[in-house]
Amino acid sequence: MSRSTALRYYILSRLLLAPLMIWTITTLVFLLMRATPGDPVDALLGPRAPESAKQEFRSQLGLDAPLWLQYLRYMGSLLHLNLGTSLASQGQTVGQIIQQHFPATVELTVGGMLVAAIVGITVGSLAASRPNTAMDAGGRLFGILTYAVPMYWFGMILQLIFAVQLRWFPIGTRFPLSATPPQGPTGLYVVDSLFQSNWAQCFTALHYLALPSLTLGILISGIFERMVRVNLKQTLRADYVEAARARGIPEIRIVAVHALKNALIPVVTILGLTFASLLGGAVLTEVTFSWPGLANRLLEAISQRDYPVVQGLMVFFAGIVAIVSILIDILNAYIDPRIRY
Repeated sequence: MSRSTALRYYILSRLLLAPLMIWTITTLVFLLMRATPGDPVDALLGPRAPESAKQEFRSQLGLDAPLWLQYLRYMGSLLHLNLGTSLASQGQTVGQIIQQHFPATVELTVGGMLVAAIVGITVGSLAASRPNTAMDAGGRLFGILTYAVPMYWFGMILQLIFAVQLRWFPIGTRFPLSATPPQGPTGLYVVDSLFQSNWAQCFTALHYLALPSLTLGILISGIFERMVRVNLKQTLRADYVEAARARGIPEIRIVAVHALKNALIPVVTILGLTFASLLGGAVLTEVTFSWPGLANRLLEAISQRDYPVVQGLMVFFAGIVAIVSILIDILNAYIDPRIRY
């Protein structure tokens, strides 16, 4: 079987397994939300509401039906691409919530990943190119610290220093409440302001985005630093690198052009999976900075026991992870011809 044929079969199998993964996650979330203590009706009406009002409201929401019937109704809605309607925000669908909050999460994730990639790859390359030196030890220490430091603590420290004391950055939202945010098709303030060539709005959006992105990016960069440092050290010992040195090629060109390209192959996988996980899991950063993203909205829905919103958002996140995983496998296959499926 040729490599291209094997790759097509592998992609097809992954595409067929993706719905199974999403169904499994949906079922687990459905059962776990109903197994945990608490009643969404009490959360919405309050514990002192009359029992008759609670029963009537529970009947309107369909929560008085048997568990199996609730599950079948929900799965039927999913088959029709209906993610549900919020219990807490009457009339607001999960699709509208995604449309409203997801651009903020995308903007924060992209900003954080850019910082993480630049810092992580730079520090890892410098540490690997100078083995057994203070630079190498500093790179290892950087990777350990960024992995061990709690996200919320680091975010609060940066806010106290750069926002409260130095007043370099604002905190608490994506755009000043007194100003009109950029209007556009994407919902990404930086992108929409660039489309309109409104440089003042673009600078303001970047100003508000900078501190959360730095917080998220610096802590994630340790993952890429360790991957780059370990793989680049191994690559610099390869025969073709020694041959390049024997031909008199400058060391910086060997590292940047020849060795780093091969060392980044496993980093692509980590980069993609980290990006996918951040799209649905940057909760601590969004909560710490009061960033109006989808992860923050998910946490709010969990506290309100808003079943449809939690289930719908988890399905959405699972779909993102499945799609990104397939794209990473395809990209790796084209980057590294040694991969066989």
